[in-house]
Amino acid sequence: MRVSRREFLTAAGATAVAAGLGSEFLRNVGGASSTGRLLASALPRPQLFEAAFRNPPVLRPSSRTPDGDHYVITQHVGRARILNDVDTEIWGYNGVFPGPTLETRRGRPVTVTHTNLLPVPTSVHLHGGRTPADSDGYPTDLLYPANGGAQPAAGSSGTDPSGALFVGSRPYRYPLEQRAATLWYHDHRMDFTGPSVWRGLAGFHIVRDDNEDRLGLPSGDHELLVMIVDRSFGRDGNFIYPSLDPTLLHTPGVRPGFEAGVLGDVILVNGAPWPVAHVDAARYRLRILNACNARRLDLRLDPEPPSGFIQVGSDGGLLSRPVHQVHLEVAQAERFDVVVDFSSFRRGSRVTMVNGFGSGRTGLIMQFIVGARVDDTSRVPEHLSDEDVGPSGRVLRHRSFRFASAYMGAHRAWTINGRFFHPEVTLAEPAAGDLEVWHLVTDFHHPVHLHLNPFRVLSRGTGARGPFDAGWKDTIDLRPAELASILIPFDPAYRGRYPFHCHNLEHEDMAMMANFVVR
Repeated sequence: MRVSRREFLTAAGATAVAAGLGSEFLRNVGGASSTGRLLASALPRPQLFEAAFRNPPVLRPSSRTPDGDHYVITQHVGRARILNDVDTEIWGYNGVFPGPTLETRRGRPVTVTHTNLLPVPTSVHLHGGRTPADSDGYPTDLLYPANGGAQPAAGSSGTDPSGALFVGSRPYRYPLEQRAATLWYHDHRMDFTGPSVWRGLAGFHIVRDDNEDRLGLPSGDHELLVMIVDRSFGRDGNFIYPSLDPTLLHTPGVRPGFEAGVLGDVILVNGAPWPVAHVDAARYRLRILNACNARRLDLRLDPEPPSGFIQVGSDGGLLSRPVHQVHLEVAQAERFDVVVDFSSFRRGSRVTMVNGFGSGRTGLIMQFIVGARVDDTSRVPEHLSDEDVGPSGRVLRHRSFRFASAYMGAHRAWTINGRFFHPEVTLAEPAAGDLEVWHLVTDFHHPVHLHLNPFRVLSRGTGARGPFDAGWKDTIDLRPAELASILIPFDPAYRGRYPFHCHNLEHEDMAMMANFVVR
């Protein structure tokens, strides 16, 4: 795709806007790593590589019927032993953090009934799901608490009179007519996604299918789910977060200085600080998810296995062929499906996953201790999938979207095309089945996520796509003052209102979100 002079001038304009911002704000944004400000813990941080790595628990269906599988999840306050000798209050799906993993099959419909026992409304988004609009977890489709907490005002959902309101419980229906992939689910309430996810409302949803099963990739005990987050802790052991309203009921936003994003100083993997995993000298499949609010990751293994990371999948499922990666740049909400071969290491070797975008302890993620050799029948075929092909057809429309900082009154906020998010404002109305190219321009780091439709990255600036852009994506990691182009086939099966937004959750909560409506 050719980039026009106008689009380049727009990118240059984003740089000029950045240059005019206050120095305090600029100290917290841009650079080579993350956009945000560090929130320091009040407690001493735990020792490195002492906590045990564990996969999140797998949730079993409450029932199986001819029309699909049925799951039940209760959102409620729980306690977790994260630090050595204190408990941490979390908000959890089934009271645990991360939430339980759903393992489902392609083409087998799933209904997940959520009951809300938290003190605030919630909205559950299946990130990466090909989902009807009424089950997408739109930010003003709210489930209010069943236990006498906050209740909805009559006839409205925040500022959205068309938002769907439920009290107590509600079903989310997922047809799962989509490829096998690593999805995840998390809270998506308008203006309060950041603090709700920070408190624990996130979990894996794995879609499997027969095509993937036949490949012989590592599985069972040799498949590890790796949800990476950063958090900060108060003197009582609870999570701290700089909310303007700690009740999360009334005033959205964060304290001045944190508008660019909130960075924690403790790295958690599946809820454990800097854990250690005991692995066989064999191949392992790692499904890596960056579920941080604002922290970007640059992952490496030290020492590096001869084959490095063998990437087999991205956000939207398997690649056509494996890609050998020395490191992985992973923005918030991105997933990388990789195979790591530990067979070249001696028994007792320690292999550390490090984060090149961190410093000090935030430059470390977890450690693997290699055990004995075992009979390993897994493999990584040279051909993985016939479905990792870009859409064909005529592009019907080009659209441009600018992601930039601005003031909302006296407060710093974030915009798309100069607009703050409002549920009744739509920036694009593609027709079902249309093929469009969207040109995305940024001021600072913005991981842009599109609901419903996976896309292909076409280019960055005047060049080709980047080394981490392969496959079907639902989130693209945009760098400061960058122009990227993506090709989107709008889903012919589902119509309605969907959002796209920055997945730096503080940016999202402070209005960097917009609607598209599939007609």
